[in-house]
Amino acid sequence: MAYKTAGTSPRTRLLATASSLIAASIVLAGSAYAQKAAEPTGKGVTWEDILNDQNTNNDVLMYGMGVKAQRYSTLERINTKNVGLLKPKWSFSFGDEKQRGQEGQALVRDGIIYITASYSRIFALDAKTGKKIWGYAARLPDDIRPCCDVVSRGAALYGDKIFFGTLDASMVALDAKTGKVIWNKKFDDHGAGYAYSGAPNIIKDKKTGRVMLIHGNSGDEFGALGKLYARDPDTGEEIWMRPLVEGHMGRLNGKDSTTTGDAKAPSWPDGADGKKAEAWNHGGGAPWQTGVYDEQTNTFVIGTGNPAPWNYHYRTGPKGDWQNYDSLYTSGQVYIDPSNGEPVGFYQHTPNDAWDFSGNNEIILFDMEKDGKKMRLGAHADRNGFFFLTDTDKLTARDGKISKQTSLVAAYPFVKDINWAKGFDLKTGRPIEPEGEASRRPPAPAEGQTKGKSVEVTPNFLGGKNWSPMSYSQQTGLFYIPSNDWKEDYWTENVTYKAGSAYLGQGFRIHRKFDDHVGALRAMDPKTGKIVWEHLEHMPLWGGSMTTKGGLVFQGTSDGFVKAFDAKNGKELWAFQTGSGVVSVPMTWEDGGKQYIGIASGYGGAVPLWGGDMADQTKLVSQGGSFWVFELPTDTASAE
Repeated sequence: MAYKTAGTSPRTRLLATASSLIAASIVLAGSAYAQKAAEPTGKGVTWEDILNDQNTNNDVLMYGMGVKAQRYSTLERINTKNVGLLKPKWSFSFGDEKQRGQEGQALVRDGIIYITASYSRIFALDAKTGKKIWGYAARLPDDIRPCCDVVSRGAALYGDKIFFGTLDASMVALDAKTGKVIWNKKFDDHGAGYAYSGAPNIIKDKKTGRVMLIHGNSGDEFGALGKLYARDPDTGEEIWMRPLVEGHMGRLNGKDSTTTGDAKAPSWPDGADGKKAEAWNHGGGAPWQTGVYDEQTNTFVIGTGNPAPWNYHYRTGPKGDWQNYDSLYTSGQVYIDPSNGEPVGFYQHTPNDAWDFSGNNEIILFDMEKDGKKMRLGAHADRNGFFFLTDTDKLTARDGKISKQTSLVAAYPFVKDINWAKGFDLKTGRPIEPEGEASRRPPAPAEGQTKGKSVEVTPNFLGGKNWSPMSYSQQTGLFYIPSNDWKEDYWTENVTYKAGSAYLGQGFRIHRKFDDHVGALRAMDPKTGKIVWEHLEHMPLWGGSMTTKGGLVFQGTSDGFVKAFDAKNGKELWAFQTGSGVVSVPMTWEDGGKQYIGIASGYGGAVPLWGGDMADQTKLVSQGGSFWVFELPTDTASAE
């Protein structure tokens, strides 16, 4: 399904998109269903299992393939010498008419693969045969408001349960062996745009020894307020809730706790009546992707979404002095003390974000030695086109206040021709934006006008990299970034908040930037910011990458291929056509001394809904919904 975008406002397009998806959900969203499960084959997942996930090869227990979210596997049976012989072992169809984007990363435990699918579904499959053990489909109401397709990106395992979020703003715990619902917690109003499509985290707080399930919400485009939740995985009861817009009140153990940042919220403007302006009440900042747990500092780190509305004039002072209003704590990465949900650090990638660059993309923890100094860093490739390195130790204040010390180590451009900023000041951590006529901030509508003058911005709001997670190789020391080179025309529009309606205040038209490509898989050296190699794709890259000790990088493409590259030089070594666009994340595991690769196929996501010039390309991509497993021929796989 493709959606035209020319000549319509974003509000109209968004509502049309949501209405189409809602209508589909009425017809297609089924009930929970389960088949008789296999007998349990092992003990429940422990915190120690999760902590050691990256170093064990027979399971994949968490989103990111390890607590540092590096998406790196120590497996090397499939390597640069034999990957060209990979062949399908089996595939499983997600079935019926529930197609759309399949963005999930699978988990595997005790010979069972768990994969989430569109329309808030999850399946348990026999890893050897692909036979369905059980399936669950949420009963979605008819007024869900998914902004960017009906996707689900993953789940979390702990004990005997598996956890995943749904498009009607609920978190669900299922029995991992049977698919039976253990608990189902509604956390906000889906009719007002709240939802969840990310994968939750399991962490263990060092202070209390308590294991927690942590998740966020989505809905920035509807003016939803970003919130982060910690729950008891056994009961689903809330432990704490942390709003991610300055001045809003948090909760701890069911009672009001503290406001986020300054209670007066000085980074958000007041209205004419002296009260906080409308934008503050519906400020965005939604943490709709998956965070990362820094065990050494006992800190949970997660990206925060764009401020709402997109039109930054609603978030500036009476004199248009946007420089004094950063719209904290949006479009950045926040550091949370898991014992009480208190923010202890924050770095903002895009202060007073005027372009919907957001800040949700994953943070990967890694160690780097440079100039004889070893540093513990967080890496983040942002939609704004810059690759950030932050010092994880600097951004962890423990005095009960949010650290204001800049933790920025480096900010490298990873896409071409960025024009909204010239770079970043490492002393202040702030972007260096062009001023005057060169400014890329869309001007406000003139008095009596409904829209402002259009400006051209690179990258566009879908980003130099969107949600699709990058990976880091411990072998090469490089990051592998699924990126996109594209631009847009941007203009402001007047907007008023209405629950359940689009809350953007800007119009746009996305364009190609180059004739030969949009997508680019890029290998970046974090020590220098140099792009070591790149592989170009005609269509946007919308899925994540994975790297292995076998010297490989795996990446899916929008035109249906799963590909393997030499991690050192980018040479394409293998490709397989899955029959539909691949916008998911690969994973790998070992069973009986043999390595397998698993990935979902099924085209969708934000590009066909919002993609401007790119939307027409999506008409050429077949719909689908399936999970594929690949192996080497037995004689090859057993050879040393």
